[in-house]
Amino acid sequence: MRFRTLFLFAVLTLTVLFALLNWPAFTTPATLSLVFGTVQAPVGVIMLCVTFLLAAMCLAYLIYVQGAALMDSRRHAKELQAHRELVDNAESSRFSELHNFMNAELRAQAQMNADTRAQILARIEQLEQRTRVAMQETGNSLSAYIGELEDRLEHRYTGNGALEPPAH
Repeated sequence: MRFRTLFLFAVLTLTVLFALLNWPAFTTPATLSLVFGTVQAPVGVIMLCVTFLLAAMCLAYLIYVQGAALMDSRRHAKELQAHRELVDNAESSRFSELHNFMNAELRAQAQMNADTRAQILARIEQLEQRTRVAMQETGNSLSAYIGELEDRLEHRYTGNGALEPPAH
């Protein structure tokens, strides 16, 4: 138990012990003056009743304060739980948004890679086509040069510019 609780029990016990030891003095009647009249009553018993009434009122107030604190504590715990759930939901929502964003970005990146690959393949195809055409033209030019050289070899050039037929 707490010190305050022990102290209150000790005070209560001492009050009861004091009242029991002095009970004849407590029960001796005396004339009491009320604002509108006088009354014959034992002052000790009245004061003892007032003391217990005040103690009961303090106890009731203490119970009220403890109950209110408990209710506030429960209300705060419920609010805290509600806020915790909101935070968890918001975090879950952020994770799902991040997941969706990452998926969209990965899809966009994959599409960009596919587009780039298609462009590179098309460019390579164009270069291959140009290379084939250039090689074909080079081959044709080479064939024409070789044919011209063959013609020169077959027809010897004379000094006056006339071609001699080849000797067989």
